[in-house]
Amino acid sequence: MIVIDCDRHIMEELGMWQQYLKPETLNGFEIRLETDSDEKREKRARDGFADVSLPPTYKVGDYDILSNWGLEMQIATALIESSSGRERSLAKTPAGQIVSMNETNISVALIFPTFTGYIVNHEKVDPKTSLQYAQAYNHWLQDFCSFDQSRLIPVGIVSRHDTRSLKQQVEEISKKGWRAITIRPEPILGKNLSHPDNEAFWQACEDNDIAVTFHGGTHLQGQTVGIDRFTSRFSLHACSHVMEAQMAFIDLLEGGVLERHPKLQFVFLEAGCSWVAGLLWRLDNICYNEFPSLTEGNIKMHPSEYFKRQCWVAVEIGEPIADTLKAIGHEKLIFGSDFPHPDHLHFDLKQIAEELPELSQTQINDILETNPKRLFKL
Repeated sequence: MIVIDCDRHIMEELGMWQQYLKPETLNGFEIRLETDSDEKREKRARDGFADVSLPPTYKVGDYDILSNWGLEMQIATALIESSSGRERSLAKTPAGQIVSMNETNISVALIFPTFTGYIVNHEKVDPKTSLQYAQAYNHWLQDFCSFDQSRLIPVGIVSRHDTRSLKQQVEEISKKGWRAITIRPEPILGKNLSHPDNEAFWQACEDNDIAVTFHGGTHLQGQTVGIDRFTSRFSLHACSHVMEAQMAFIDLLEGGVLERHPKLQFVFLEAGCSWVAGLLWRLDNICYNEFPSLTEGNIKMHPSEYFKRQCWVAVEIGEPIADTLKAIGHEKLIFGSDFPHPDHLHFDLKQIAEELPELSQTQINDILETNPKRLFKL
């Protein structure tokens, strides 16, 4: 069975930035690590905290890369880090990625960043520096994936800080022969996805046949849903993926992006697919018909029809998918492992037939191979 992993991550090391960027051009936004010490550990233990060494804290200039990453979160991370140590180590190198893929029967993988998205989309980083980080990452990723171009498929990242640069960024990525980019679903510096300043960006993606993948994540220094009312990992993590995916689709729909760019393909990752059925039912049966004069300019058919025409979504092993299958079929479902992130390591691809009994073997094969091949032109 051929398996295409549509959401596989690398673990970027500090040295990559030193190799691909000149520090003097970063306006004080260099990446650095704050490491733990024996003295800090001893003080924490005296204060009643667990006696463990903490992982390094990432900084961009004087700012934390991650929001709401306080002491309790750092300790919790340290307590579970050993459970994914080998996976995170393998994710740092292309050779390690291939070793892990062979062990888990992954034939081809689309490669996504881990830390870079938090840097490029950081609300305190200036637009010029954000763009430099995006371009440097793409340069590094090209070299990373050249280790085995038939199995490691790069997904480019773009900086949305300066919307005037978006068209050129897409064209540069397209010239590399890449077929997909990844962006955050939330507003960046106050501009949501359907903001008029993004129109040239969507046109460039459509003209260059670039699929747009949305990959949310908890702890962004930015405008992620839930950040205004929660501070805990539990609540922020519950909101950041699924709710942002839903709002991204609504934004693209009501803002007319889907209507104006019918050939543009959008991909929702790490949010599961079970949210799709409920949202589309509500949009079709309540929101769409309520005040037609308010939506007729940008929404000319049922929202579910736009989704079935232009949107793809990654399935989580074990989630309830019967309603989503009924709503959109299996043809727009793909699979992503989220390797090596620990919140997904307990999902076993070998159990997909058992954990998703609604699917036939033919449908499983389509989700794992046929659908991603069609989507990403593999």
